[in-house]
This record gives sequence, structure tokens and C-alpha cells, in this order.
Amino acid sequence: MPQAYPFTLVGYRLLTTATAPVAPLLISHRLKRGKEHPARRNERYGRTEIPRPSGPLVWIHCASVGELLTVIPLIGRLHDKAFDVLCTSGTLTSAAIAELRLPAGTIHQFITLDVPQFVDRFFEHWRPDIALFVESDLWPNLIMAAAKRAIPLILINGRLSERSFKRWRWAPGTVAALLRSFDLCLAQSVTHAGRFRDLGAPRVATTGNLKLDVPDPPADEHALALLKDAVAGRTVFAGTSTHAGEEITLIEVHRRLRNSFPQLLTIIAPRHPERGQGILEIVRAADLTAKVRSRGELPAADTDIYIADTMGELGLIYRLAPIVFVGGSLARHGGQNPIEPAKLGAAILHGPQVWNFTEIYAALDSAHAAELVSDVGKLAVRVGAWLKDADARATVAAAARETVASLGGALDRTISALEPYLMQIRLERRAHHA
Repeated sequence: MPQAYPFTLVGYRLLTTATAPVAPLLISHRLKRGKEHPARRNERYGRTEIPRPSGPLVWIHCASVGELLTVIPLIGRLHDKAFDVLCTSGTLTSAAIAELRLPAGTIHQFITLDVPQFVDRFFEHWRPDIALFVESDLWPNLIMAAAKRAIPLILINGRLSERSFKRWRWAPGTVAALLRSFDLCLAQSVTHAGRFRDLGAPRVATTGNLKLDVPDPPADEHALALLKDAVAGRTVFAGTSTHAGEEITLIEVHRRLRNSFPQLLTIIAPRHPERGQGILEIVRAADLTAKVRSRGELPAADTDIYIADTMGELGLIYRLAPIVFVGGSLARHGGQNPIEPAKLGAAILHGPQVWNFTEIYAALDSAHAAELVSDVGKLAVRVGAWLKDADARATVAAAARETVASLGGALDRTISALEPYLMQIRLERRAHHA
């Protein structure tokens, strides 16, 4: 291990090396809790039956669904440049989205546990020519092993919330050593770039947020037609990517508004679809009627709440609901992505807890392209007002589309920043085969 690493990272490596024998117990525990894919557990140990492509290979690591969706256009650009792509992520939901949405030819694997023996096995098999870490999911052994092998390391779409920044500052030497392993950090904004510099990243550039350049979420035409037919004549409001507690708020909003809007249908799409059954129980306890999408049900004429507990179908909801509350923002989660509903013409509401997307929400709010609501009363008032005033709603939705469009361009800037490294890989490949 390079001498430059502080004792904390040396100790971390020794400690994780010692945990290798008990790793199967951890994976078995996660399997019982439904957090691992039973047929793909070997990927967690760096094993795979998929061969490495013969050409230059770009490895992109994403934490979960949001990061994976963010890099889909980038993967397409890399394919256009004749690079194969290995994409890793850590969650079952991200693996399901990968199967549905990743460009053809992209290899998806679950990220290995951050244990040196498994990490070494991962690198010995895949031998990536360059490694791209998305946002801030930084695993020490993976980073140190890549640096030891002289694999260029680049952080893309780098993001560091104020909360994470303050937490990371408690271990300045450790964080600085990890960030010094990166050849380049490409940050979402000037604010994020400054935080990475303050923590010790030596080479930082601001390229913008890749999420702004992601295409509109898809919607199956047949499924969309069925849903449109089912909700014809209804007044529709949706809460998407919701977290625990927020569904109770949305159900209360429905109760407050249903007398004024007798045809009101509230759609709830939880961030974690497996919570659908629990939400159904809350709806029943509120003496309301519900249908559940994961059961193949469609809203009926008397349905109060439609629970959209499926993966990859937010594109359907954003094409149906003229008003969308984006979740994770009343719960202390930091807010979910408002870009997709903005692109598809929804008027957006959100709570105050939006530190995951601070700059985007600030831009939307300042342009009157979204509105902050701090509690159930304010949410009910604003939903009711927009349901009554289609013109006001349309003005907000149009401003959201314009704001998001004006903030784009990160994909081109990211590709430009990567191009010198990609060119070097091409030259080395040619020299090797000459």
C-alpha cells in the first residue's frame, strides 16, 4: 500500500481484510431481508461468469437508482466512442432499473463488498482502463486498489451536501488521502466544487448536473392508454418518491380536498415500492378506498388513493398528474429529483428538506417554477388552488420546463473533460497491439 495513506485507511484495510470469512453471513442476512439477489450473490465477492470485453473498458460505479439513471446518456456517448462499459451499483432496485434502461451491450454487476480480497478479484477479472465514480459513493478499498493499479480515477457529477461536508471534515486526513487518489473531480456546481477542494481534492472542475441532461422518463404506450382511460374525468394529484410519513400527509390532503373536488384521485408512488402494502393499510385505516398497481389493479370510479408501487413507471404518473409533490422533502431525507416532473409539464410542490438538490430547487423556486410547502395545511391549500386555477398551474409548469432546459449541458462538458483520458487509453491500446 502506498506510504501516503494515513493510519486510518491502513487500519480500515486490515479490519476489512479480517472480515472476509464472515462476509457470507452478512450476505445471507441481507438475503433474508430481501436486499440481495439470490442468483447474483457471487458478484458481492468479486466473482462473475461474464467475460471481460476484449476492448477498452470504462467502469462506472453508481450507488443506486438515481445515479444509475443519471449516467445512461453518458454510457450511450461512451458506446458511440467504441468503449465497452461496466456499470456497478449496490441495490436491488438499481439492478432492476439497469435491466430495463441501460443501453444494449452495457454490463451490470452488483458492486463487490469493500473487502480487499474481493476487490482484488474484481480488478483481476475486469481490468478496467478507467474508473468513474458517480456523485459521492466512495469505497476506500476500491479507490486504493484502483490507484495502486494506476487506473485513472475520476469523480463525475460530484455532489457533497452541506451535511456530508461537515461530517467528512471530522476526518480531514482520511478524506484528503482518498480524494488525492482521484485524477479529476467533476462537480455539479461551484458550491460542490468548493467543498471538494476544501477537503483536499487537488484537481476539481465544475461541469454541471448530469441529471439535467437525462431524457424524459419512458412510459409504455399501452400502459399509459389504460391508465388514462381509467382516470378519465377524474381530478388527479400525485405524490412521488415518497418516504415514510409523507404518505400520511398526502392522505390527509386528500381527505381535506375531496369535498371540494368529488372526483379527486390521489396517486402515491413510494420511493421504495416494497412499502406498498404498508401504505395500503394506512389508507384503509383512514377509511378511504385504494387500488394497488403491483397487483395489476387500475383505479376505479370510487378509488380515493392509487398506490403506484412498481419500478420504472414514474413516467406514466408524470404524464397523468398536472400537480406533483416530490417526496423526501417533508421527511428528513434531503429531497428527491424534481427534474423529471419538470420536463414532463407538472406543477411541482416540495417540502423544505431538499439538500440533495439544493441548487436545482433554489433555481426552480426563484423562477416561480415550483413552490415550497412546509406542512400538510400549506400543501392542501396550494394543491386546491392549482386544481381550481389551470392557468396558474400551467404558468408554473412552463417556468419549470424553461428553468431545467436553461441549466443543461453537463453531459457535453463531462465528455469534454473525459476525452483526454479516453484518448490516452486509445493510444495505449494501439501501442500495445502494434
